[in-house]
Amino acid sequence: MTKFDSPKLAREVVVRDPVHGYIHLDTQVALEVVRSQEFQRMRRIKQLGPTAFVFPGATHTRFEHNLGVYELARRISNLFTDKYPSRSTGDGLWDPSENLLVQMAGLLHDIGHGPYSHTFEHLFGTNHEQIGQQIILDPSTEVNQALSKVDTDFPKAVASVIAKTYPNPQVVKLISSQADADRMDYLLRDAYFTGASYGEFDLSRILRVIRPYEKGVCFTANGMHAVEDYIVSRYQMYQQIYYHRVNRSMEVILHHLLKRAQYLYQEKELPVTPSLARFLAGTWDLQDYLKMDDGVIETNFSMWTESSDPVLADLTKRYLFRRPLASAKINEESKQLLPQLKDLIKKAGFDPDYYTGVGSAFDEPYDAYKPSGKNANSQIEIMQEDGSLIELSQLSPLVKALNGTLQGDERFFFPVAMLKQADFQQYLKNGELLTKK
Repeated sequence: MTKFDSPKLAREVVVRDPVHGYIHLDTQVALEVVRSQEFQRMRRIKQLGPTAFVFPGATHTRFEHNLGVYELARRISNLFTDKYPSRSTGDGLWDPSENLLVQMAGLLHDIGHGPYSHTFEHLFGTNHEQIGQQIILDPSTEVNQALSKVDTDFPKAVASVIAKTYPNPQVVKLISSQADADRMDYLLRDAYFTGASYGEFDLSRILRVIRPYEKGVCFTANGMHAVEDYIVSRYQMYQQIYYHRVNRSMEVILHHLLKRAQYLYQEKELPVTPSLARFLAGTWDLQDYLKMDDGVIETNFSMWTESSDPVLADLTKRYLFRRPLASAKINEESKQLLPQLKDLIKKAGFDPDYYTGVGSAFDEPYDAYKPSGKNANSQIEIMQEDGSLIELSQLSPLVKALNGTLQGDERFFFPVAMLKQADFQQYLKNGELLTKK
């Protein structure tokens, strides 16, 4: 594998950060990437999208999250270099020549995100990881030009880490696993900006006990409880923040209003800015994508509040002025009632295609072994004194209780006005849809 290096800055640039204190940009390539147009675009994309409708402080952006992941990758790779440098091929320790690569992969891991990322991806068929790799590999981007100054093969190496195809699993696992720099930063950062203290965990202790081994990264036995705390924090954040019912309701509205806009555009009945028009038409390219941010979307929303189409105007106002849909938990049995409820909603004057939705929000707080998918083979290992590895849930009863479980619920979303109608309300009790009246 090629060894990559970048000149150290004579005077490093430090960025003040509420989560990590200081973020140290100490190489020429890191500074140039951060100053690139593509990276600066992330200042204009909120990290948590509509979550700010529930937790008003959650207006932080993907810009600072990517900086935070870079900083953690920098600290961990420097720590590995000091404490666990490789002495010989195959010894399972850290190769310091990988430092720059893992740091740039951390800095750029989310460069491909668009506005309201998951809703946008679902509606327009984009994929932020694939687009991120395009941004890194396209010679026309400032990101690519900065990386290419290190080595002509450096952009390919960074993209391969994000694609999880880079041959060194230690580098990949530091950026993408069940205990990686990405998750550590977003949990702490999202906890800070939402004000949810139960999302916090002991990062300083985690950094003391993390270490490399041949197939990735693990933690020493004396740090098991810090890792356990991290898993529980992740569980709490998903249940209390990411899967909050109002947050999910606003995402349903967002999806429906963009779907309505797409329909009206095809009917040539929609005022729209040129950059969004290309997405609605399905003719966008990478340069169009790089022009998209929250501001572009919200400019269109402002126009649409005065649309002659009553559905689009109403949905847009519901989103911009925080008028969420109501919701009720459902299960496989109670789902059988949804056609009846949609009929009642239609009779009340609401189009069920745009004013109802079913949303699942299930998460695996920890999975000891998953042979495929995002976290394939990413079980958390605890290294014993003799160097042997034991998977975390075998040592922690708390993690064992969460291991392989699905936590969350499935909900039916509908207009709040329906709660005042007796023929509809009879199907609801304690926030759940009844299987019988």
